[in-house]
Amino acid sequence: MLTSHPVKGFALEREPYRRKIEKDMFSEQVYRERRNALRKKIRSGLIVFLGNGYVPMNYPDNTYPFRQDSSFMYYFGLDLPNLVGVMDLEGGRDTIYADDYTINDIIWMGPQTSIAEQAERVGVQMVRPRKEVVSEVSKTVQAGRRGHFLPPYRGEQTLELSEWLGVSPQRLSQYVSKDLVKAVVEQRSVKGEEEIAELDAANEIGRDMHLAAMRLARPGKSEHEIAGILDGIARGYGRVPSFSTILSMNGQILHNEKHDGILKEGRLLLVDCGAGALSYYASDNTRVTPIGGRFTQKQRDIYEIVLDGVNTAISLAKPGVKYLDVHKAVCKVLTEGLQGVGVMVGDVDESVMNGAHALFFPHGLGHMIGMDAHDMEGLGEDNVGYDTEVKRQDQFGTGSLRFGRRLQEGFCVSVEPGLYFIPELIEKWRRERINVNFINFSKLEEYLDFGGIRLEDCIVITETGCRVLGKERIPITVEEVEEEMRREI
Repeated sequence: MLTSHPVKGFALEREPYRRKIEKDMFSEQVYRERRNALRKKIRSGLIVFLGNGYVPMNYPDNTYPFRQDSSFMYYFGLDLPNLVGVMDLEGGRDTIYADDYTINDIIWMGPQTSIAEQAERVGVQMVRPRKEVVSEVSKTVQAGRRGHFLPPYRGEQTLELSEWLGVSPQRLSQYVSKDLVKAVVEQRSVKGEEEIAELDAANEIGRDMHLAAMRLARPGKSEHEIAGILDGIARGYGRVPSFSTILSMNGQILHNEKHDGILKEGRLLLVDCGAGALSYYASDNTRVTPIGGRFTQKQRDIYEIVLDGVNTAISLAKPGVKYLDVHKAVCKVLTEGLQGVGVMVGDVDESVMNGAHALFFPHGLGHMIGMDAHDMEGLGEDNVGYDTEVKRQDQFGTGSLRFGRRLQEGFCVSVEPGLYFIPELIEKWRRERINVNFINFSKLEEYLDFGGIRLEDCIVITETGCRVLGKERIPITVEEVEEEMRREI
C-alpha cells in the first residue's frame, strides 16, 4: 500500500526503499570485498576509520540529524554513532571499536541489536570496547608500524587522533596518510552496480522534489513554503536532503540558501536540491522554472543556451575524455549562444582562452557524486578531481572546476553549466575594463535584473558514453517544464 504525500501525486514508497527500510546496508560480501580491495593497495600498518558522532545544535542533547562518515560507511557499513573501524593489514583482522548499549540507552531508544550482531552483518567478527582503540593505535606507533588515517573534518575527530598519536592538533595534517587518501579516492571513484542502483533511486526522489517545485512555482507562494515541501519529500523517504536546498528568484547568487522571497509573476525560480538515499547515496539536480507558467522570449533564449550546454556535455562524456576538455567545450557553446543574443562579441576560441565567458559562467561544469553530493571532497578537492596528468587551472571560472581528470567507466559526475547576470561582477569588469574586446556592456544593461539560470543532471559513465542517473530525466526542455507547471498540485 502506498502512502500519499501531502503534495498530490507523490508516493512515499518506491520499491528500492521498501527493501532498504528493512535492511539499511549492502550484503556482507560487498563490505568484505571493499576492505580486501583496500588491503591490496595498502599492505602494511593499521588503517583507522573514524565514524561520526552526534553534533550538538545548541545544547548537548539537541543534536543535528546523525550523519555517518562516508568512508566509514563505505568500508564498514554501520550507520551508528561513535564507532571506529580498524583494519590490521599484517594480521588480516578487522575490528569495530564501540560501546554496546546500556539499559539507560534502551530506556530512551527502545530495544537495540548488539554491536556484535550488527558487525557480523558487514563481515566483522571482532568487536572491542571503544576505549581500547587508544592502546591499539599506541602499540602500532610504538612498534614503528604506520598508522593510516584520512583527514578529519570535525573538531572532536582531530582532538581524538591527536591524543592517540601523541601529536598536537596543529601538526595532525602532517600525519594524514597520502597513500590511504589516494587508495580510497581510486576505489570510491568507480561505482559498483549496487551503488549506481542507489544513485538511481536517490535521483527518483530528487525528481519528485523538482516536479513539486515546478507545480508550486506560482505567484504569491513563498520560497520558504516551497523549500519546506521539497525538504519534506526527502524526509518522507526516510532521509534528509543531501545538502541545503537552494531555492531562489535570485538565481544569479550561486548558492543562495535564503528562502525569504514571495514569488512574482515573470521572475525565474532556480531550485538546486537533492535527496540522500537510506544508504546515503545522493542526488543533486538543478532546474529553473518561470513563475506564472511561461518563459518570456528573453528567458527562453538564455535557457536554451544553457540547455545546449548540458546536452553537449552529455554527448561528449565517455571513458578516456578529460572532463576539463568537456568543460571547455561547454564554455564555447555558452559563448556562441551569448554572441547570438548580443552580449558577447569577437572570436569564440579567443574569448574562451581569455576567460571572457566566466563573467557569465564563473564556476566549473561539475563534480563527482556518490555518498556525498560533492563526493569525497573531504579528502581534498584536488585529490578527487585532479591527478598527475590533469592539473587545476588558475583562470577565473575554470579554476573553480572541481573535477577535471579523465573519465572512467563507473564514474558518476554532475553536469551543471549556468549563465548568470551578476550586477556587481558586471560593474567590476566594466570599471576595470576586463575583457572589453569580448563583452558588449551596453547590451548587458538589458540583463542586469535577469537573475541566473543553471541546469544540472548527474550522469554515470558507461562503457561507450554515459547516461543520466534516474529512471526518467527530470523535465528540462522549455516545453516539458511549462507542461509540468500546468499539472495540479
